[in-house]
Amino acid sequence: MVTIEVFDPSHVKEVLTIELTEEQVAFAGDAKAFLDEENGSVHRYVIKLNNNVVGFFKLDLGYSERYDFCPDGALGLRAFALGSDYQGKGLGVASVRALFAYAKEHFTGHREIYLTVNCKNPRAHACYLKGGFEDTGELYHGGPAGPQHVMRGQIV
Repeated sequence: MVTIEVFDPSHVKEVLTIELTEEQVAFAGDAKAFLDEENGSVHRYVIKLNNNVVGFFKLDLGYSERYDFCPDGALGLRAFALGSDYQGKGLGVASVRALFAYAKEHFTGHREIYLTVNCKNPRAHACYLKGGFEDTGELYHGGPAGPQHVMRGQIV
């Protein structure tokens, strides 16, 4: 079963063992970058499968302050990564769905989650669609690896 937990120092060792492909690192950053960010508006989480850390992500409460496409009060999903050993097994979609369930329970004052996904990353785009996000049809051109699809999900 896929679950979401707030990141804490006990997760560091497991997070550092998560292997990502070069492509994933280009799009989402690596485990070290995930661990290094200390920002009051950014909350870090781990994705667990049967109590083992298999991925990580950040929810950014200040996303709308940095990105015009994101309305006030929406959360921003950043650095979503699942270990390469766990891809292609439906765990990405399960993780996105678990994220929505978690947000519904713990972020009751927020109605939407926004993210960008690189246009060169169709597998991630498909994963987000299957998990419950929709493509807004808008492109974001400020990313370091090229244009990105803007996606939105409703926290129901």
